Amino acid sequence: MPGNELTRLRVAITAFFALDGFVFAGWVVRIPDIKEQTQSSASALGLALLGISAGAVLTMTATGRLCRRYGSHPVSVAWTAVLALSVALPPLTRSAAALGAVLLLFGAAYGGVNVAYNSAAVDLVAALRKPVMPGFHAAFSLGGMVGAGLGGVVAGSLSPVRHLLGLTLVGLLVTAVAGRTLLRHRTPAPPDRRRQPHQGDRRPDGRGRGLVVVLGLIALCTAYGEGAMADWGALHLQQDLAASSGTAAAGYACFALAMTVGRLTGTTLLQRLGRGRTVIAGGGTAAAGMLLGALAPSVWAALLGFAVTGLGLANLFPVAVERAGALAGPSGVAVASTFGYGGMLLGPPAIGFLADRLSLPAALTSVAVLAAIASLVGVATRGAMR
Repeated sequence: MPGNELTRLRVAITAFFALDGFVFAGWVVRIPDIKEQTQSSASALGLALLGISAGAVLTMTATGRLCRRYGSHPVSVAWTAVLALSVALPPLTRSAAALGAVLLLFGAAYGGVNVAYNSAAVDLVAALRKPVMPGFHAAFSLGGMVGAGLGGVVAGSLSPVRHLLGLTLVGLLVTAVAGRTLLRHRTPAPPDRRRQPHQGDRRPDGRGRGLVVVLGLIALCTAYGEGAMADWGALHLQQDLAASSGTAAAGYACFALAMTVGRLTGTTLLQRLGRGRTVIAGGGTAAAGMLLGALAPSVWAALLGFAVTGLGLANLFPVAVERAGALAGPSGVAVASTFGYGGMLLGPPAIGFLADRLSLPAALTSVAVLAAIASLVGVATRGAMR
């Protein structure tokens, strides 16, 4: 495939990653309004929100099969259209049960696009022979930051219906423009597989399947930290370190911004260190940063720890997904993504359980423990990471 076509595909896939983050963040900032609109209790809202998780888990494996059969490009376009349409549905509901039902569809689309996008990105990375996977995930992070910021700005002037309908229109527009590029070009094959007609149907042996699961474990450890930081970081600053609400809110912003910066520089890092060393260094950095963030006696030291944690975790998930996809195609991406999503779901309740038994600072050190485990896994699998 000519270089110009690969460049166009890279731009289109990057746009889809950014759109994914933008749409999801736009929905998240309107959750309080929709809670009030549906007159849901906290527990009822929590059950409704499980619809997103359930839908995502149900479709991730199926999407891997669809990508093998039809190719990741058309599957990406189809799921993106569903995601764009479904984000407009939550503000139309009037009960927690109805909200849970539409979030099941939204979650299914969210899980589907994540597997499809990453599968498309894995094939492009292999064709480019350049470790650009972190750049796609940086686009997701940037899209999320823009979506959250814009949502905060318009929340006072636009109703949830108009805001989320606007997200639908933006999503469909990006799908129409970027989707044309994906549908026009077939999934690229790297030079060493171009003579093999069925490069999408990679079937790893027993050792390869085991390695895919191990890579999923790295994704789980990373996503556990992301989920924990999103739900508990601000509370730790406010409750344990007496930070103001504004400063506490800056805690996750420091983490997210550092993670974005880490991903933007991830390609250079991977070129210099390689996958194995990047995982080892990233896990160790995140572990040290989280120990500082959880146990520091001052707010500013904790904020520094959160930022260091974000830098450390930044490239672990992209590396795990890319390598799983290289080993097993879309099925590998689905396995790693499912593990990662499971980690994001596991993190917040696990932190809450540990906080009740011990303390919140002690509970947050579990993020450091899992980051250290990811680093040790990187040591054990360094040869296979090449």
